[in-house]
Amino acid sequence: MGKLEAKCKADFIENGWCRFPLDPDLAAWVQHSLPAARRAVAETDNRHWFRCGGTWFVGVHALPNDGHGAVGQGPRLQCAAVDFITRTLGLNRFEWDRAQISVCYPGYPQPMDTESDAAYRFRLDRDSAHVDGLLAEGGERRRHLREHHAFILGIPLVETDDKASPFVVWEGSHVIIKEVFRDSFEGIPAHSWCEVDITNDYHAARRQVFESCRRIEIPARPGEAYLVHRLALHGVAPWRSSSTDYPDGRMICYFRPEIGGPFDWLLAA
Repeated sequence: MGKLEAKCKADFIENGWCRFPLDPDLAAWVQHSLPAARRAVAETDNRHWFRCGGTWFVGVHALPNDGHGAVGQGPRLQCAAVDFITRTLGLNRFEWDRAQISVCYPGYPQPMDTESDAAYRFRLDRDSAHVDGLLAEGGERRRHLREHHAFILGIPLVETDDKASPFVVWEGSHVIIKEVFRDSFEGIPAHSWCEVDITNDYHAARRQVFESCRRIEIPARPGEAYLVHRLALHGVAPWRSSSTDYPDGRMICYFRPEIGGPFDWLLAA
């Protein structure tokens, strides 16, 4: 195992995330995929993805990549980060989902008519911290496990500075989340976990994370990538007024392929 692979493994296991330096193969993938990402943001049919007063393009599954991660006739998604996922972590039984194209613009976040004052303050003060797959449903926003992602792979598509709404993660939060939900689902068959209302446990786990885990901002450049554990609490920082106004905003694509099922989601690497 090389030094980079060993460091990434230690960081991922202990902190719940790791960073990969500039990779020529990934840089080539970004160069080919960026025009398609720009077209997706400009598509009239994707206007519904603009939120927060137009300062955030959510862009779920907006990148038209195939199951190999290739966009059009471009290269497959193959780089050191992918090698680490498949070889070191052993997470290789998946196809790439269509990536999210998440774009933030100056002024993010602005309040939305559809969210409460408390929800907006949480977005502003706590980076809208969340764990993927635990969807808020109904008028009371009760949380249930609906999606079973294997990991989050973040790939920046354009150059920005570190004040332009970087990705945020709470180091070590994946350990707390796993412990809390292991207790939440104890004695319940995995196929029934989706029926369990985990709202209270989820909120308690977030409070514990805020009290005990270090908040880290992860700026990155095109050709670099970062891998985040699926159970890690994460979010997006507000756009600082001291940042530059970039033509594309802060544009990152996120891959979150599904893993086997709820049991794997909780207990796999």
